[in-house]
Amino acid sequence: MEEQVFGPAAGSPAERPLMQSMWRGFLGRCPHCGEGRLFSSFLKVSNACDSCGEEYHHHRADDLPAYLVIFIVGHIVVGAFMGVETMVSLSTWQHLAIWVPLTLVGTLALLQPVKGAVVGLQWALRMHGFSGEEDALETHPEV
Repeated sequence: MEEQVFGPAAGSPAERPLMQSMWRGFLGRCPHCGEGRLFSSFLKVSNACDSCGEEYHHHRADDLPAYLVIFIVGHIVVGAFMGVETMVSLSTWQHLAIWVPLTLVGTLALLQPVKGAVVGLQWALRMHGFSGEEDALETHPEV
């Protein structure tokens, strides 16, 4: 009788730790090795890691990072606005002077790290070409 082998010894692909990959992406580093730069410019993901050679050109972050940043910054700014409004009475121009710059700075500060975390998530879960195999949409565009 032939013995069945399960787990890592069964020839499954190497494990990709989800949180570590997302954290590396959040820091702008390669989710695979943690050494190479993930971005070639502010929001342009490099084609490949300059350290380990992992390819990123097939990632599909699309609009998810923007939606996540809107969600995060929106909750912070609205919560802070409501807290300040209950403690102090400010005029409209004072609110604009506080919350508009805070919203812009928060959005610009979080956009690249969140996009890096999304690319790290896709890499860890072997999504959109990170598995080494073509996606169904790439091989069958009519689907």
